[in-house]
Amino acid sequence: MTDTKPAAPGALPADFDGTYDAWYKAVAGVFARVQKKDVADVPLDIWKKLIKTTYDGIDVRPLYTRRDELAEASVPGKFPYLRGTRSADSEAAGWGVAETFGSTGDVKAANALLLGALTNGATDIIIDLENGLKASDLQALLEGVYLDLAPIRLKAGADVAEAAQALYDLVDAAGAADKSVIELQAAPLTAGFDDSATVSLDEAIALAKAAKDRAGSVRAITVDAVSLSNQGATDAEEVGFALAAAVEYLRKLTDAGLSVKEAAHQLSFRYAATDDQFAQIAKFRVARALWARVCEVVGDTEDAVAPQHAVTAPVMFSQRDPWVNMLRSTVAAFAAGVGGASDVEVLPFDAAVKGGLPGTSRGFAHRIARNTNLLLLEESHLGHVIDPAGGSYFVEALTDELADKAWAVFTDVEAKGGFIAATEDGTIQSILDKSYEAQRNDIAHRVKKVTGINEFPNLSEKPLPADLRVEPAGVRRWAAEFEALRNRSDAFLEAKGTRPQAGLIPLGPLAKHNVRTGFATNLLASGGIEALNPGQVVPGTPEFDEAAKAADIAVICGTDAEYAESGEEAVKALRAAGVKHVLLAGAPKSFEGAANAPDDYLNLKIDAAATLADLLTTLGA
Repeated sequence: MTDTKPAAPGALPADFDGTYDAWYKAVAGVFARVQKKDVADVPLDIWKKLIKTTYDGIDVRPLYTRRDELAEASVPGKFPYLRGTRSADSEAAGWGVAETFGSTGDVKAANALLLGALTNGATDIIIDLENGLKASDLQALLEGVYLDLAPIRLKAGADVAEAAQALYDLVDAAGAADKSVIELQAAPLTAGFDDSATVSLDEAIALAKAAKDRAGSVRAITVDAVSLSNQGATDAEEVGFALAAAVEYLRKLTDAGLSVKEAAHQLSFRYAATDDQFAQIAKFRVARALWARVCEVVGDTEDAVAPQHAVTAPVMFSQRDPWVNMLRSTVAAFAAGVGGASDVEVLPFDAAVKGGLPGTSRGFAHRIARNTNLLLLEESHLGHVIDPAGGSYFVEALTDELADKAWAVFTDVEAKGGFIAATEDGTIQSILDKSYEAQRNDIAHRVKKVTGINEFPNLSEKPLPADLRVEPAGVRRWAAEFEALRNRSDAFLEAKGTRPQAGLIPLGPLAKHNVRTGFATNLLASGGIEALNPGQVVPGTPEFDEAAKAADIAVICGTDAEYAESGEEAVKALRAAGVKHVLLAGAPKSFEGAANAPDDYLNLKIDAAATLADLLTTLGA
């Protein structure tokens, strides 16, 4: 890790290289069987084909061993807090269970939900005053809450000053100021990236100056990296930009008269946790350690620990098949908790749907989200082990490399003059746009899988009502492009009574065409197109002619050998039957030089989103 790379590990066992060579040969043997080659013809470095490169340019290898070992990092609870901020605290094991209340705008319902949540495992309260509730509603919303026991964070947008004063008044009236833990969550430097409502930088500084003199723990400013994640930031960019924003806040706060210690205490961090498990574990470890290094540089290692809030990443939530979001959130919450986050907010599984999934109560959605955290903590006992991923060759190596990448992002922003300068000249937005496009392109090509969206879609699920087929503001969701295609399909269904359809033309017996008919069906469904499969058909037969008449688009499915034998005949027969658009499941090379070739091909290399959009247009959707 940057400036913290430990000394080399001890000597490797005498037989280590021989064992490694045996692994090389075993991998080569697997490739030989798959490629139907003699193992002598497969190079021993074929294993490199298994390397996956992250969006930050980190190569993830298939095997990590003692050769990758790093000397043990500092113990948990000690600077630079790579392994966590606590050392041995079994009474408060694990992370906080955070939950947001007030999003529906009904103060009475929000209070009931809040009290029920606190009774059933929630520990950290987030108050939403951006969706109808106001600062004047805080007293009713917090009725029955012990303000000296539950940490409270505000989500008040441009009204944070008014909300802060109302909360202060309640805490003071309850005699709970000395033990209160409050965060105002002003985020002026990052809010503009996803159009989040907030106060100006000057107002945030004023709030911090007032907060430093209050009893208890009050932090005015949140470095909200979720706003950056929402726009496509990679893990290194999310951490690096967050560090740059935090340093900018430190400068402004100290310029306003706060000491470095006072300024550092006014900051907290908020990060998005995706379902990329090991990367997220590494990210939270890296973010903590690098902030500690920044604090060391500015001369305040005593306050090198700042709250590190985690929220299940809005970018990964789908509107279609939203139940899958429960699985994504479970992995994300696991990773954030294991990575050492102070608390984790699991968003309701239908958070991407405006107002929630029709027919699903808010109580149920919140309970499932909260219980995801509680299952990990209370049943899986994850909180009883500090830094359980520590010592893993892979996690430690990934942490080390990610730290270097994030530090490079941070220093590049500093070289531009700091976060504000890099924002104003468009540098940060340009980087976010580039990263977003890389991810969008991989999803469009189905290289990056999004279950239920571009892979294994459920075309038979009940469509969302038309007024709910809207994109959440400020979030570049992974599923958005394919869900836009599904929206077109739903509108077609409502107007025509059927889905847009394509007819499959399976050549050869089931055992030979099944792989490609399955592939084509899955691909078409991800764009909202229903595949009609008549079973094996032979050109020149009534069954073939019947299948050809089923839809304006036909997809020929079979093996390459079958294409060589009857593919041209099938294409010719389909055109004679009046099929407007003939596709083939396979590669263009299977029809190379053919007089009668398909119009296009469906395979793993195509831009599936663009192809499906064109097919929907052809079908009138």
